[in-house]
Amino acid sequence: MLSKRGIVIVAVVAIAAIIGGYMFLMGQMSGQRTGGAAQVKVMNVIHRDTPLTLEYPGTVKGKDTAQVTAKVSGTVVEKYIKGGDQVTAGQALYRIDSRTYQAALLNAQANLAQAQANLNNAKVDLVRNQQLYAAQAVSEQVVTNQQAQVNALEANVSAMEALVQNAQQNLDDTVVYAPMSGKLAVDDVAVGTFAAAGSTPLVTIGTSNPMMVQFSISEAEYLKYIGQDVVPGNALPSKNVRIVLSDGKEYPALGNVVGLDRAMDGNTSSLLVKAEFDNPNGVLIPGMFARARLVGDTIKDALLVPQRSVQQLLGKSFVIVVGEDNKSVVVPVELGQKVGSYYVITSGLKGNEQVVVEGLTTLTEGMDMEVTTVSADDLSFSFIDKHE
Repeated sequence: MLSKRGIVIVAVVAIAAIIGGYMFLMGQMSGQRTGGAAQVKVMNVIHRDTPLTLEYPGTVKGKDTAQVTAKVSGTVVEKYIKGGDQVTAGQALYRIDSRTYQAALLNAQANLAQAQANLNNAKVDLVRNQQLYAAQAVSEQVVTNQQAQVNALEANVSAMEALVQNAQQNLDDTVVYAPMSGKLAVDDVAVGTFAAAGSTPLVTIGTSNPMMVQFSISEAEYLKYIGQDVVPGNALPSKNVRIVLSDGKEYPALGNVVGLDRAMDGNTSSLLVKAEFDNPNGVLIPGMFARARLVGDTIKDALLVPQRSVQQLLGKSFVIVVGEDNKSVVVPVELGQKVGSYYVITSGLKGNEQVVVEGLTTLTEGMDMEVTTVSADDLSFSFIDKHE
């Protein structure tokens, strides 16, 4: 067992070993940092007239959507479609048990036939009484009474005809038709379901072309980019809109603003906007996420740098540029809006600089750099206004 003196000696040796190892590691790292110039890739600051593109999260909606219900109550006995089918307006979807309605129609037709027979008999009696009255064989009151009887029976026939028409309509309504062309949801009910007239949803149908994208803009943006073009009584301004889907790909068709809500949302001070897009291939379906891009003002001769060249620390933004003798220079900048792969720089750069876009992790102020100049195409950078 070690004595107290032995324990102290062991501890001192261990501490010395740790300090020695740390000093050796630091020496190695220092040697690596001073061993040569940092390898970096740089790009020239871009000068360009730049349309500001406003982006908003949005949702794809169907232009027209409806729940299909039966006009008469009864059990579903036939089904001509399945969920997800594409249907056309007027296409048969379901058939409701028609036996009750068939019997009601037969009963109404029988009552009508009886009413017509009664009317015919009354008309014959009226003609005979008119002849007797002419021969002074009956009084005028008899003729008057018979005429009133004929009038009442004519009204009864009209009522019976209405009942027949209603019974026929009910029988016809046992077949449920598509109210419009579109695609069916998969919420279709099965054969055997009891459908209450006007309240039991049988299936949901929605149009698939065109489709709407719904998003919200702020009050300030409305006044600046849309409000100035709205003229009471005229059509809405045809503002171009593009959308990016959840996979990051831009939808190929260009959309137009076709609807604005009547009022600002009091909780968010935003206005609901609808843009219409052609959807011939059915790519857009209701409920999809879509980031809407609306083109606003154009900044003349804007200065742009790639987003990846910008570093941020404690709320400050800066880039590293190539200085004299290829030494790194840290430059604070003020950022404007994002435009595709770039930031608009509002202050901090003159426009003739080269900014570092790769190799930033090891750079600090005043380091030597071995510079390779690259282009936007080399790094697959893009502007989101490329279609404009």
